[in-house]
Amino acid sequence: MYKRVLKETIESKINKGKAIILIGPRQVGKTTLLKTIIDTKEHLFLDGDDATIRSLLNNPNTTQIRSIIGSNKIIFIDEAQRIAGIGLTLKIIIDQFKEVQLFVSGSSSFDLSNALNEPLTGRKWEYELYPISWEELENTEGYVSAEQQLENRLLYGFYPDILNNPGEEKELLKQLVNSYLYRDILAFANIRKPEVLEKLVQALALQIGSEVNYNELAQIVGVDKNTVANYIDILEKGYVIFKLPSFSRNLRNEIKKIKKYISMITELGI
Repeated sequence: MYKRVLKETIESKINKGKAIILIGPRQVGKTTLLKTIIDTKEHLFLDGDDATIRSLLNNPNTTQIRSIIGSNKIIFIDEAQRIAGIGLTLKIIIDQFKEVQLFVSGSSSFDLSNALNEPLTGRKWEYELYPISWEELENTEGYVSAEQQLENRLLYGFYPDILNNPGEEKELLKQLVNSYLYRDILAFANIRKPEVLEKLVQALALQIGSEVNYNELAQIVGVDKNTVANYIDILEKGYVIFKLPSFSRNLRNEIKKIKKYISMITELGI
């Protein structure tokens, strides 16, 4: 198991009177990391993928929450973005059950962050977890082994499942892409034209590291530039692409320059 750098930071925030929120892409180890932190302690695990759990946590009152929590002092709610009204539910737990340490994880920044920002203002520590870093790889496997993997890591990336299953990289990456494009983004962002989204990802992958021109992309994928801008924003929030700010010694020029984008899925050529 790879030791995550974020682990010590999260442990330092336990029992500080705030919820600990961990968001990030699917399959980067959010659940594993939080379970590693709390598994030696008595806790209550609530899975947002479970329909019964979603029903229980959808706008319950204080009495109902007390029945759910029981005597547990540590509560872990996984896949919280799947639970309607989760922000207000978490607010009640934090405000009314001061002795409870709340851990929350979720995979979609455009769902979970939006749901939590207002209700949990001043009530949370929020962190983002990404795939294994080079530092984490080297700390676990050693300098020589890490250097020997450089070519594969540049090609296939650092997802934990990829690192743990050599030889199956392409199949696993395709599964991850389907999860990104069809489970999270299409399900939660109300995408009306999924074929346009695929074309846009392909176009961005083919010009990775280049300045992005919305008008040019609009012509390539056959939609207006406002749709392109909206879809790019959705892809960012879904952790499919990342905006790379410009660099200039003149900070005002950084603001003016066009942004570049990097993608987490360019290796697949989709």
